[in-house]
Amino acid sequence: MQENDLFAALQRKAVPEIEDMLTAAVADSGQRSRLAALAQLNGGPDVFARAREQLAGASEPVMAALDNLDAIATLLKQRAGAVTVNFDLAELRGYKYQTGMVFAVFVPGCGQEIARGGRYDAVGEVFGRARPATGFSTDLKTLINLSQRDFSGMQGAILAPAEEAAALRVTVKELRRAGERVVCALPGQAGDAATMGCDRVLVNEKGGWVIKPAD
Repeated sequence: MQENDLFAALQRKAVPEIEDMLTAAVADSGQRSRLAALAQLNGGPDVFARAREQLAGASEPVMAALDNLDAIATLLKQRAGAVTVNFDLAELRGYKYQTGMVFAVFVPGCGQEIARGGRYDAVGEVFGRARPATGFSTDLKTLINLSQRDFSGMQGAILAPAEEAAALRVTVKELRRAGERVVCALPGQAGDAATMGCDRVLVNEKGGWVIKPAD
């Protein structure tokens, strides 16, 4: 019960309530201080410097997790520098399932996240495949409602084969940029183009990818 109550208070950022709980339940003053600090360790990438100062003395796994998140922040800046990224070290949603960082995606004008997910390593261990994994969920209807594209007049689509050719990926990207809907088949997928709602297909002819009417 104490764990659940503390979890709920951290999500609300209820600092006085958190401090009262910790005073009653945690004897070690250093541990109390570090746990209480979590509620206010949020913001831009500068949060990592503050975290290292306020969480000094924490266990090695805690500091390793902080270093990992800092490294992720660096990669995000390199690959998506124009995106605003904020960090919240008290965000514990899904902590009983996820094994690493969790994330949510927001856009202006929408009061709730449009996607959420996180790291969940070893989730397939019971099936004999304990691989690293990261996933997310989103609502396609929400994405369509937020889109500025007009889908009402779009008819048909192009089916691309399940191949990993670099030229094919480039062609698909260019077609989508031009406004075409392109559906990429999966390996071993059953069903023809019509089954996938496509009226055309991408075909490799003489080393180049061309659009053909579906049979």
